[in-house]
Amino acid sequence: MVFMQESDDNRKDRINSSVLQRNRWLMLCVVCLLIVGAYIFLGRVDRKAHAAQQALSSPPGAPVSVAQAKKENFGVYLPGLGTVISLNTVTVKTLVDGEMTKVLFREGQAVSRGELLAEIDPRPFEVQLSQAEGALARDQALLQNAKVDLERYKDLVKKDLIPTQQLDTQQSLVHQYEGMVKTDQGQIDSAKLQLVYAHITSPINGRIGLRQVDPGNIVHATDANGLAVITQLQPISVIFSLPEDNLPQILGKFRSGVRLTVEAYDREQKQKLATGTLLTIDNQIDPTTGTVKLKATFPNTSNELFPNQFVNARLIIEVKHDAIIVPASAIQRGPEGTFVYVVQADQTAALRPVTVGVTQEGNSSITTGLSGGELVVVDGADRLRDGSKVEVKGQNSGTPTPQRHSK
Repeated sequence: MVFMQESDDNRKDRINSSVLQRNRWLMLCVVCLLIVGAYIFLGRVDRKAHAAQQALSSPPGAPVSVAQAKKENFGVYLPGLGTVISLNTVTVKTLVDGEMTKVLFREGQAVSRGELLAEIDPRPFEVQLSQAEGALARDQALLQNAKVDLERYKDLVKKDLIPTQQLDTQQSLVHQYEGMVKTDQGQIDSAKLQLVYAHITSPINGRIGLRQVDPGNIVHATDANGLAVITQLQPISVIFSLPEDNLPQILGKFRSGVRLTVEAYDREQKQKLATGTLLTIDNQIDPTTGTVKLKATFPNTSNELFPNQFVNARLIIEVKHDAIIVPASAIQRGPEGTFVYVVQADQTAALRPVTVGVTQEGNSSITTGLSGGELVVVDGADRLRDGSKVEVKGQNSGTPTPQRHSK
């Protein structure tokens, strides 16, 4: 019994020793985890402090605005002030006197050549026609009788039964009746023409204006004002002026047979109204202004242009295909020439020498030194040097006004 009691005590000692050892290992693991966590936490704090110190020690990038260099067609043009002029303007007038009984057009209506516009009372001319036809019938009968008598007199003269003078007199009478017949025919033609003139038609294709005379009025061929005014709108022309210094360049293209394109813009030069071609160049220079007039034609299929409208005309002299276009504000000038600042991938500005081609309307074409898609600084370049850090504050969506042209 004593031996068994001792065995139970030993077993309890061993169990207590095992629990104590396990608790020690658990405490050791907890201490190790605390040490590792503290190390990681202190390392992060140290790195943040280092980054903050580095940010404070290094200066921030210069704020700039950028734009992307575009690769597209660039039209080189000469601008001039112009006025829209109708190719044909007709004041519709009556060619006969009488009462205007009908007006068959609407004000502002598009009319075609030969379309009936108004009618003059035709009855007086119908009476004249009837009288002329009666006179013609009478004189034709007299002429026929005189010719029959002439043939008789010729036979009688041959038989020596009447004198030759009587034959000559009859021959003269035949000629008189022939003249009367021609006169009567002329009267008939005149009366028929008056009837045609009584029906007033449009002489051209165009748009008719406001009515000047109401039905029921007596109109005369000598009236100062017509019935209405018709202006041709399709096609239509624009007359504009350019400085005489540009004349040699224009003549060189024009005489070589090149069809020069002319564009018409509104007063603010923001909206393109129509596109046409150069028709001709005036034969003299205006000495008071030193300019020469040019005339361009436009199809005007949608009636974009209106007679006497003021427009800004652009004569396209040349189209540069696949040109590199940047805003003119990106171009910088220094002792060594023109250059731009190109924003690199590491947010630094690189000074890039470029060759500038044509500049117009706030945009410049770059001949050499730049590629399409690169970002150039358009605002804030005065604070930059080659390699300066930059911070992009804004980017233009594209160059504002290089016009796209195709041939």
